[in-house]
Amino acid sequence: MYTLFLESDKILSQKVHMPENSELANAIRVLSMDAVENAKCGHPGMPMGMADIAEVLWRNHLKHNPSNPKWANRDRFVLSNGHGSMLLYSLLHLTGYDLPMEEIKNFRQLGSKTPGHPEFGVTPGVETTTGPLGQGLANAVGMAIAEQLLSSRFNKKDFTVMDHLTYVFCGDGCLMEGITHEACSLAGTLKLGKLIVVYDDNDISIDGEVSGWFTEDIPKRFESYGWHVIPNVNGHDSNQIDKALIEAKKNLDQPTIICCKTEIGKGSPNKVGTASAHGSALGEEEVALVREELNWEHPAFIIPDEIYSSWDAKDLGNKVEGDWNNLFKEYETKYPDLAGEFERSLSNDLPNDFLDQIDEFINNQQENQEDMASRKSSEVVLNFLGPLLPELVGGSADLSGSNNTRWTGTKAINESMSNGNYLYYGVREFAMTAIVNGMVLHGGVRPYAGTFLTFLDYARNAVRLAALMEIPSIFIYSHDSIGVGEDGPTHQPIEHLTSLRSTPGLETWRPCDTVETAVSWKVALLNEKNPTAIILSRQSLKAQDRNQEQKR
Repeated sequence: MYTLFLESDKILSQKVHMPENSELANAIRVLSMDAVENAKCGHPGMPMGMADIAEVLWRNHLKHNPSNPKWANRDRFVLSNGHGSMLLYSLLHLTGYDLPMEEIKNFRQLGSKTPGHPEFGVTPGVETTTGPLGQGLANAVGMAIAEQLLSSRFNKKDFTVMDHLTYVFCGDGCLMEGITHEACSLAGTLKLGKLIVVYDDNDISIDGEVSGWFTEDIPKRFESYGWHVIPNVNGHDSNQIDKALIEAKKNLDQPTIICCKTEIGKGSPNKVGTASAHGSALGEEEVALVREELNWEHPAFIIPDEIYSSWDAKDLGNKVEGDWNNLFKEYETKYPDLAGEFERSLSNDLPNDFLDQIDEFINNQQENQEDMASRKSSEVVLNFLGPLLPELVGGSADLSGSNNTRWTGTKAINESMSNGNYLYYGVREFAMTAIVNGMVLHGGVRPYAGTFLTFLDYARNAVRLAALMEIPSIFIYSHDSIGVGEDGPTHQPIEHLTSLRSTPGLETWRPCDTVETAVSWKVALLNEKNPTAIILSRQSLKAQDRNQEQKR
């Protein structure tokens, strides 16, 4: 299918005059610059600096269909440096997504489809909400894990129904954040060969040149993680960018980082390479100078037809998805049960008899339940749910035995990924939470992950983003009180429940016994729009009697 993209581009180029790569990239630069200028605020520098990279990736490599942004086997593209949102909005508009020019003009306006930072569910084609730097990269690790799990579960020797790449754009700020160390370390251990990160190495952040606070050797850092590193790529040379992406796609044994040297604000005569291009409008005079520098003679928000024609990906996307649809029909004929499970899992539907089975389980627990810690109650529930839901993927931040997040059918996810259903995240609470979000966003799996309630603080922002995105992530927090005892105040949560309960859109459960624990799991799995936090005790809890009204 990747070859199909390249061949189709060649066919298209024979029919009409194709603008130069630089002209197509300049369309991104000018749209981004003009939208920020129109809004009187925003971040023009990164879109102008990464425009050449984006042009090569989106026109030569990315497998997607603007007519169906939810196609299951599309490549995922994550803009981890989300402040440069106009780069993504320009790409979506130019390639033919449902993002008309009027929305570009409304950049950063309340109620528009082009908010200041990309928001999942607001803009067609946006895979995740980004803005807090680094989380997008961790989300992408989750997406790549989900792809590997689904490939292992559903692909056959004669049929490959799940086979896509996950691309990430990130910058210096993302790689300064600790979450990217956590996530990229794990990605290297898991050998996520379908994850490709493009690092925008422009040496600039809000405070100025990063040499005063960010001097580590990024290629060596990622080599130490076990990544495939492609260093010293000129981020403004289309041929170098293309060769790097081709090389990255060939290596399916390691995740890849492509280190691209770029100039922030490229095209701006007076602000290129400076912090002043990062986070504010260029100003009318500089905008005019950019047009002269780029030889762009068109007014604001006017894109020539030949530019649109060269960018338009709808016909190609429909063809590639159509080929996949035909493949899936053959797969469905030969493997009807698997095809049904594939569609059910990707639709986030539960088995038809799920409600009957879990209600019967809850009733049985009410009749026969024992006193026990609710963390143990959760394990009892997981032993019921595990065989019923093959899409369930568990995990813990190095506290599996304490959180009771494993069940008898637990199989570790490792570099082979075969038949795994449990991630040993190591001591990486923040990355774990964002990776869970990424798996949920990908679809096809139902992840949950656990840690101690007091360590929620490490992961708080990713929990908040799950609520903001309205996605059904499930977070398990055990050791819920001073009852943790001898470990002392560092491990005794006090303010954490208040923090969770005050988060808009987050469902927080603190069950009192096994029955309530089962109900909390039931509601969490039925919830399609909200993340759930299930708070569990270390100490034993007394089983509660219930009257007939309560049992209903």
